[in-house]
Amino acid sequence: MEPDEEIESFWADAKMKAGLNPSQPYFGPNALDSVTPPAWSFGGDAAQSDELLRLVLEGVKTATASAWWDYEAEGEPLPAPGELSIILDSAGHPRALIRTTTVRVVPFDQVDETHADAEGEGDRTLASWRSAHEAFFAEHASHDRGFAPDMPVVLEEFEVLVPKGGSHEHDHGHRHADRHGSGHDHAAERGSRGA
Repeated sequence: MEPDEEIESFWADAKMKAGLNPSQPYFGPNALDSVTPPAWSFGGDAAQSDELLRLVLEGVKTATASAWWDYEAEGEPLPAPGELSIILDSAGHPRALIRTTTVRVVPFDQVDETHADAEGEGDRTLASWRSAHEAFFAEHASHDRGFAPDMPVVLEEFEVLVPKGGSHEHDHGHRHADRHGSGHDHAAERGSRGA
């Protein structure tokens, strides 16, 4: 199956399993039915992508962070509450449907322990989060400003609506990962976001 066909097939199945249009049998399709959500992966490389996806599918990772400057450089809108996304593994296969629940922009040095814990990475401490994300933002920037302690960071929380298979069983397959990094895919096929 071609990648676009696989994403379309996943979307057709996932929107039904997530109950996104329960009135379709009565009123027909709505606008949501005709627009496939953007598909992207987390992280800056295949290994990171798959590891972050694993954390999402296990329910450990419920948040991500991206450099606001990347969105600005790419001319892309910020994620918004209610937005749906199809999360890909490192091979480009759809693995989950998520819904963004909250978005806020804060300076890097004002990210709090609660957000660091929700990202589910490393030892889940703020010190660990800062170390990993400073390196990630410096290495995978799509802008030319480098890293700055006060750089604006997009903090996004999300919920998994449908993991691959659709019954909320854990799927340990691998694909792309976090919402920031090179290929910061927030456009038609969002690429990668954060770490």
